Amino acid sequence: MVVHNGKEVLSVEEKRLAQDRERKVYWKRWGTYVSERQWATVREDYSANGDAWSYFPHNEARSRTYRWGEDGLAGVSDNHQLFCLSFAFWNEKDDFLKERLFGLTNNQGNHGEDVKELYYYVDNTPTHSYTKYLYKYPQRKFPYQKLIDENAKRDRLQPEYEIQDTGVFDDDRYFDIFIEMAKDAENPEEMNFRITAWNRGPEPAPLHIVPQAWYRNTWAWGLVSEKDKPIPSLTKVGEDLIETQHHTQGKRHLRFANSPGFENHESEDDVAPKLLFTDNETNKAKLYGCKAPEAPKYCKDGFHEYIVDDNKDAVNPKETGTKAGAWYAFDQGDGIPPGDFVTVRFKFTNNDDIAQEIFDEEAFDEVFDKRGEEADDFYFNVNPMPIADDLRNIQRQALAGMLWTKQFYHFVYSQWAEGDPANPPPPPERANVRNQGWSHLYIDDILSMPDVWEYPFFAAWDTAFHCIPLAMIDPEFAKKQLDLLTREWYMHPNGQVPAYEWNFSDVNPPVHAWSALRTFKIERKMYGREDIDFLERVFQKLLLNFTWWVNRKDFDGKNVFQGGFLGLDNIGLFNRSEPLPTGGTLEQADATGWMGFFCLQMLSIALELAKHRFVYEDIASKFFEHFLLIADAMTFKSGDGTEHGLWNENDGFYYDAISYGGPYSQQIPVRSLVGLIPLFATITLEPEVLNRFGSFTKRLSWFVENRGEISSRNIASMSKRGQGERLLLSLVNKERLVKILEKMLDENEFLSEYGIRSLSKYHKDHPYSMDVHGQTYTVDYVPGDSNSPMFGGNSNWRGPIWFPTTFLLIESLQRYYLYYGDTLKVECPTGSGNYMNLAKVAEEIQHRLIHIFAADENGKRAFNGDNDKFNNDPNFKDYILFHEFFEADTGRGLGTQHQNGWTSLVAKLIYDVGVSCRMPRTPKTPGGAAQHFLDDDDYFSRGKKKPAKLKRRRSVKSIRSDKSDTESVHSVDGEPQESNEPTGKKDDDFNEEEHEKNQHLAEHIRKALHKFQIGDGEQDDI
Repeated sequence: MVVHNGKEVLSVEEKRLAQDRERKVYWKRWGTYVSERQWATVREDYSANGDAWSYFPHNEARSRTYRWGEDGLAGVSDNHQLFCLSFAFWNEKDDFLKERLFGLTNNQGNHGEDVKELYYYVDNTPTHSYTKYLYKYPQRKFPYQKLIDENAKRDRLQPEYEIQDTGVFDDDRYFDIFIEMAKDAENPEEMNFRITAWNRGPEPAPLHIVPQAWYRNTWAWGLVSEKDKPIPSLTKVGEDLIETQHHTQGKRHLRFANSPGFENHESEDDVAPKLLFTDNETNKAKLYGCKAPEAPKYCKDGFHEYIVDDNKDAVNPKETGTKAGAWYAFDQGDGIPPGDFVTVRFKFTNNDDIAQEIFDEEAFDEVFDKRGEEADDFYFNVNPMPIADDLRNIQRQALAGMLWTKQFYHFVYSQWAEGDPANPPPPPERANVRNQGWSHLYIDDILSMPDVWEYPFFAAWDTAFHCIPLAMIDPEFAKKQLDLLTREWYMHPNGQVPAYEWNFSDVNPPVHAWSALRTFKIERKMYGREDIDFLERVFQKLLLNFTWWVNRKDFDGKNVFQGGFLGLDNIGLFNRSEPLPTGGTLEQADATGWMGFFCLQMLSIALELAKHRFVYEDIASKFFEHFLLIADAMTFKSGDGTEHGLWNENDGFYYDAISYGGPYSQQIPVRSLVGLIPLFATITLEPEVLNRFGSFTKRLSWFVENRGEISSRNIASMSKRGQGERLLLSLVNKERLVKILEKMLDENEFLSEYGIRSLSKYHKDHPYSMDVHGQTYTVDYVPGDSNSPMFGGNSNWRGPIWFPTTFLLIESLQRYYLYYGDTLKVECPTGSGNYMNLAKVAEEIQHRLIHIFAADENGKRAFNGDNDKFNNDPNFKDYILFHEFFEADTGRGLGTQHQNGWTSLVAKLIYDVGVSCRMPRTPKTPGGAAQHFLDDDDYFSRGKKKPAKLKRRRSVKSIRSDKSDTESVHSVDGEPQESNEPTGKKDDDFNEEEHEKNQHLAEHIRKALHKFQIGDGEQDDI
């Protein structure tokens, strides 16, 4: 439970999480687990050459059955994705139903793959008790080919051609389609769905809404596990009722309500759904020219053919199949009037009584109101601090997006590599395409994805960062992610963590120990729980991973590491995943920095575990010694003063170096994140720890006394304790720290108005080049999209701002502050004359990152760039996109648009410093919200203020369909308020439990505000 001031603050959603955690009620069995793109993934690729983009293209996805998963718009499924629900739309202009998001392949986009749609993750809760998704559907014909053609004309130096550039949204000719799900209060197997579609355009426009339900095809592959199992079915058993049957899930029902007609339309008739049935089978006749009986009669694309192509033979007249849909046609007259809306309601449940019940639409809508209020309470309890409403909205959408990007991921290497018994074997050339060494993989889990369209697969180092915001709202799920990556069916027997499906053997930075410890500490701080078993379980597996790094990536045994690309794609002069064209090996400052960081995080975990199991004290000592050897490898000078490490004394910076063997090496003087990453490797040892663990402290003292030539370079000695009598372990000593920060905080180098650049702006006028065998290799400052095809060209580490690495820099500064305190102040920005301690420097960088999303005094959000519509239109301006990375000089969002994974770290930043965050582009002033807290007696009721209820129509068939009920009020987005009556309890309904909870919240806030007022930069979860 969320703990404030030592007391649990228990919301209804927290009760659900507790029930699920204790395995009493499985609230997470159903959720928003359907991917937004299954086509063109490695899992679905059975080609000879490994070209996944071409083997399974978008235009075949509606007709071809998937092998390993499903996709759809705002899709919901069970946690093994046996049964799926999703939504399709048609505007009578498109050539096919809009069933899934469209985007360009890696070869089609001028910066790689890119989704070309407008959609937003508006809300979600950890148990998916309430979810909300917004899709903006054009009323004009969707410009599929135009997007392909125009982007093909552009090179890497030109901006991408987006859907809003095509003109299809001109004059607001589009529908805002809100898709909501609300679970029953008691039954986690009962889900209510509501679709509300608004015509934002100036004229009437038709819209067809088709909720779809289907079973993932598990029966067509000849699997032993499916032998003798009956094929599941969906069958019509009433005019608005479908019965579903599956051998593991049993019987369930889908119940659809009539939709009320348009307001002011001459016909008052409801719009009744037409139930359609087909099978989730590949249309072999269309795709391959096959004939019966090899070609199935009813196929996956049956609804498209029936509705769009008017092929009445495309659906099963027996009204049964493995896929069903409910077709609502809002085409009366000229369609939905401008400014008007339509509503579709339906229910999915295991409750057999639904067949006899009358569909009570008012009670149905009240479920959504209640789940929405519970979501409000949950998120307010997570962060009750007095922050600006805009920041609260950003944080809420960031966390909701983390939950929308949970996805079912299924992959069994042996089945994928060998092919299925019922299908022809894969081409023999495919055996050498990719991932041959990962035959042990067996994945069937809900995983956190970087982006469920552009990156619909797990990426190991992304996952580590995902767990930080996830731990704020669902630490159990965050821990599960880290645990899974180290389990034997994921981790390689040699200890390597799988990177991502395009190449599981690629090397990602070793951030999982850090993430495990941070997740552990966040849960302890926010929820009052210490999961030592989790920490120990992951630690034991990470010992294997550490050994793999030492054995495989320190080729010469010098404690200087070669890691490969390490997630930083094109940051280097050369492709760091391939042999150097110069010969020799690349000694990487970042790889060695990462390993120092890994060492210290493992040391910290060992000390945490030693509080409960004393044997870990010896392991902590081992990691301390290993860290000092790595530190010395980066800083060692020979007797004549010759530098053999990666530090450049003249430049005051760390660089990669090419080692040609023996004493011959050549530094590559590129000022990039590579030279900042050594800052990550720092921790402080608290005096309580040193006093508690005598054996560990004795080993430290021995090193200081007997290996002084090493320890003096890398550790403040035992006689020179820092602030709070702490000891500092760091790859970077004070002298070098100051020199690095001088560049990092220089606005002409690394410091941007919106964070820390990945490459110094110095290289804008001073690019670095090297000629090798007649070819010139160059690194220059590229603040926006990549100008290099390296790693597909869809990301860029030669200038832009990235959240994960900046987040680690912030934490490093905070740890340095714990040791140096106010004894070390630096200019921030460099040359400004404004000196700050390192905690204040960290806070300044946090504010700059938050400013990417926060609206300035003119309403502009940096991530939107200069798009006036996105910044000012009331139907756009408060919806937030969390891009993969950001233009270094303007903060404009780049790369994938829904990288809720690591970019949602902004939610943690807002949690930490939102109360002190100023508005973008304004002088440094205290946060205004905090100033009024102590004088505001009504803060808690305002903080969880419910929106005024708005008009929502009932169908004629509804149980409460008299005139007054037709005008009853319920929440609908973006329309004038119908009523401002308060929704909470009356003043005389005093709630003692609520009052006590608010008292504890108030005390928690007062203490937190006091820390800000006295400038205490310490955080107890770093």
